[in-house]
Amino acid sequence: MNEQSDASTVRVFIALAPPDDAKEELERELRPAYQTYPQMRWNRVEDWHITLAFLGELQVRVVPLLRQPLADLAARRAPVALALRGSGHFDERVLWTGIDGDLAGLHTLATEIRDLVKESGVAWEERPLRPHLTLARARRDDPFSVPQVATELAAFTGRRWHAERLHLVGSNYSRGPGPIRYRDIEAWRFTGAQ
Repeated sequence: MNEQSDASTVRVFIALAPPDDAKEELERELRPAYQTYPQMRWNRVEDWHITLAFLGELQVRVVPLLRQPLADLAARRAPVALALRGSGHFDERVLWTGIDGDLAGLHTLATEIRDLVKESGVAWEERPLRPHLTLARARRDDPFSVPQVATELAAFTGRRWHAERLHLVGSNYSRGPGPIRYRDIEAWRFTGAQ
């Protein structure tokens, strides 16, 4: 957390990240859209993640309360088998790809994480889990690009992969204008029995 020494809060979430080869597979599929829709704000591939619990703005001093409980959870859980599949959008502005695979296992993991956050005494506004990976956002005056790309990507089916690590992530470390940037605060391997 040294990066945050000048700020008293950090935006925090708990997530899974696809492995590089799964991200590269989707990135190849998106290349034509990158060229056709350069006005969209495309998320950096290295920032692609599946949010399991968005905790919002937390006091930096609160974040260490989550470290050991999350480490313990990862130590007893096996990796979850997932895949990236299809596409859709939220309000014609946010483009996403869906999640396929062991969705029951994913929901169970998210429930355990959310319970753990509550037990740790961290206050946050819980939202329903809608597993997805955000790819891009359209500008306010562009209601057409995101639905068009979602239609073009609807048939995408990525290979199956295992989510190997649980990530505690902070966003907007720089706090300046420009795109949101994410950085692992810490990550733990899932080492439980399959």
